[in-house]
Amino acid sequence: MTFSFRRMNAIFQKDWKELYKNSYILFTLAMPLAFAAFLGRIGEDASTFHSMPITLALVIAGVFIQAAMIAEEKEKNTLRGLLLSPASTSEILIGKSALTFVMTVFVIIGSIFLSDFQVTHVPLFALIIIINLIFYISMGTILGLLSRTVMETTIIGMPVMVIFGLAPMFVSMIENKAILKIVQLLPSEHFTAAWTSLSSGKGFAAISGNIFTLFIWAAASLVVTFIVYEKRQFDR
Repeated sequence: MTFSFRRMNAIFQKDWKELYKNSYILFTLAMPLAFAAFLGRIGEDASTFHSMPITLALVIAGVFIQAAMIAEEKEKNTLRGLLLSPASTSEILIGKSALTFVMTVFVIIGSIFLSDFQVTHVPLFALIIIINLIFYISMGTILGLLSRTVMETTIIGMPVMVIFGLAPMFVSMIENKAILKIVQLLPSEHFTAAWTSLSSGKGFAAISGNIFTLFIWAAASLVVTFIVYEKRQFDR
């Protein structure tokens, strides 16, 4: 089946019109920006700390906003219509992810300015962000499909935020080697490592391993998203 831009755009426009009515989403989008502004005021120069607002933007905006929009469709019983519509799985998932993608990019840009950090190697940085966005938005879609209500996405999403968002803050405190190895495999760790390398003037060769690992996470999350979506489609 060929992609229909009209169907994907219709889904995007619907979500865009409903965005202004959703105070939960607007408040959630403001959280990473507030953290970035705080970081900018304290003047922390470490690249690891500068990556935190970006990571939180990916987790909070990418995961929670996407999960909330999917769960809201379920609460309003409008997801059933999408599942039974002529739109393909890819069209629906891309259409439902487009607004989250755009809003998360804006939050990331805002976080960079508010934290007063100059991005080096913009093309490589953009590549890393796009790969991360695929992973985190996919995670949000999965959470939304598994949740029954918007409030439930917050509850089941907290472990996701702790594991994939806040883990870099606690790496130095972990003494167990087995746990440390697991944490070092997380996307947030590879994003922080790539960010640090780019900040120190290194190029693609230094972060190629990080990019490859992030790509594996993104590809795996897409596969799981399609599996969960298809299961929900048949369940209905």
